[in-house]
Amino acid sequence: MLVFPNAKLNLGLYITSQRPDGFRNLESVFLPLPWTDALEALPASETTLTLTGLPIPGDPATNLCLRAYELLRADFNLPPTQLHLHKVVPIGAGLGGGSADAAFALRALNNLFNLQLSTETLIGYARRLGSDCAFFVENKPVFAHEKGDVFQPIELNLTGTPCVVVYPNLHISTAEAYARVVPATPRHDLRGALAQPMSTWRHTVSNDFEDALTPVYPVLADIKQQLYGAGATYASLSGSGSAVYGLFEGREEGPALVWPAEYTVWRGRL
Repeated sequence: MLVFPNAKLNLGLYITSQRPDGFRNLESVFLPLPWTDALEALPASETTLTLTGLPIPGDPATNLCLRAYELLRADFNLPPTQLHLHKVVPIGAGLGGGSADAAFALRALNNLFNLQLSTETLIGYARRLGSDCAFFVENKPVFAHEKGDVFQPIELNLTGTPCVVVYPNLHISTAEAYARVVPATPRHDLRGALAQPMSTWRHTVSNDFEDALTPVYPVLADIKQQLYGAGATYASLSGSGSAVYGLFEGREEGPALVWPAEYTVWRGRL
């Protein structure tokens, strides 16, 4: 079973309040981004995880793909499984790559072993692995709130929109990003703002992490301004960073941009 876990973008991201459980409440729109890893799951004589591609920090035994397997194995008689993850989406970029790997592992194991789990059941398992993970079960644009794991449909179709994502080889930990943000009431109604033409989003759709992190990491503002200079209709930090993306409505990317060699750049259409 071979699957391709995709990244996501955040259209707006507001940290609205502190929760009693230690998490923060947020509001954001999650959008699938077709920048993918590759994950293979096969029956085997013993359960293993092998990794290629970008290096993944930490103990492989704690990898979210293995945790997804163990979560299902606790409830079902899963046979030993060989998992292989080829990592392409940068880590610590605010693109949800690790969360996608976990959710796609759940989906792949469900199909491989014919568990016949419903979408809602898979979402329940995904929530136990991480707040972003649940999004990747249905993998469609949603308005996300509470911890980022409660979703509402949103009428937003950006299919085919040219997009450029720039990762400046800067790992920003989620803990650091959240420590720099003070929860507050959003300045604009996100769903209402996104219902307006994309040309207005520059003034009404923002990311609280961008405001908090840019003074510490000015490269984020530099990338954003270069994307606007190249003709982006809207540009923003994604998630808690450090990837910055530009959407080019009705046109391709403007004048060719030359990025430093250590940057990773994705170009395509949503």
